[in-house]
Amino acid sequence: MYDKCCDNNKNKNKVIYVRSLFMFKKLIELEKKYDDLTKKIADSDLISLDLNLWKKINKEKNYLESIILKYNEYKNVKKNILDAKDILENNNDEDFRQLAKEELKNNQDMIENLEYELKTLLLPKDINDEKNIIVEIRAGTGGLEASLFVSDLFKMYSRYSESKKWRIEIFNLNEGYIGGIKEIIFMIHGQGVYSKLKFESGVHRVQRVPETESNGRIHTSTATVAILPEAEELDVKINQNDLRIDVFRSSGNGGQSVNTTDSAVRITHLPSGIVVSCQDEKSQLKNKDKALKILRARIYDLELEKQNDETARDRRTQVGTGERSEKIRTYNFPQCRVTDHRVNLTLYNLENILNGDLDEIIDTLVTSDQAKKLSSNSI
Repeated sequence: MYDKCCDNNKNKNKVIYVRSLFMFKKLIELEKKYDDLTKKIADSDLISLDLNLWKKINKEKNYLESIILKYNEYKNVKKNILDAKDILENNNDEDFRQLAKEELKNNQDMIENLEYELKTLLLPKDINDEKNIIVEIRAGTGGLEASLFVSDLFKMYSRYSESKKWRIEIFNLNEGYIGGIKEIIFMIHGQGVYSKLKFESGVHRVQRVPETESNGRIHTSTATVAILPEAEELDVKINQNDLRIDVFRSSGNGGQSVNTTDSAVRITHLPSGIVVSCQDEKSQLKNKDKALKILRARIYDLELEKQNDETARDRRTQVGTGERSEKIRTYNFPQCRVTDHRVNLTLYNLENILNGDLDEIIDTLVTSDQAKKLSSNSI
């Protein structure tokens, strides 16, 4: 009787073999490219002739460097394995053979991890990973508690940014009551910010007993977080004729005026209907500049969604409307628990997380994303 199981195993092994051949062919090509770029960087004439080209080449070389270093490590381990096998086949000294067996085992244990790391490094890179980000946090369901939660989330991201030596710049702040925030828009400047925080987009849910609750009942509130990669002028071309710019006086809680001049700016992008307001600065020009940065980021985000339907669906699922059912993460105060529902991760250190200790959550999300890409990638 024909054994289909054996045939399936053969086909599976053949696919793995072909993928490995493809991966190492790609690594050899990248190694050659890295050597070529290194030679170009060493050309002193290039700096004087075209500094921008030199910077571009240097950036590409630095990106490839981590891949090549890992590939060299892999090749060294492979060589150690071959050397150990050679000793076992051709040497009769028992002590020497024992050392070779240990060397072989240690290097064989390393090789699988190195192959996984190489596959991860070869995954298509998100073009926005190195960009700064614009973060928009808005109160969802829950009234006063929701605005207090927005304040908590802003503090959490601020403290996480401080731990990474990143800089925060507030673009727009709409305060609520008793220390709450209805909406806050801010930029985080730093290396690789988007790569770390891009998975924070979505509805965050908090469960706790409000200070005003006399019966000790737990209330549930939400806030929406949107992470937008910074868009430079080269990324998004905005026709000035497509903009309507209005100026008005800044206002604070209860609508009272906080500025006697028309420094606040509202920009409407007529083709898309996007409206952006900024009133954090006392200078009208500074508010206009910040509003344009937010507008570019939102238009850029829309363009990315149009280019990738799947990304568009993901983003709508993540951000949604602020309803409690559309949550990505829950912060439960009575149980001191934080649960990220996308990766089924639960941690019982709520206070530390709200103080900016986000590394375990973010690392898990990044690893999960890489695993999904690896499973669907041809490498």
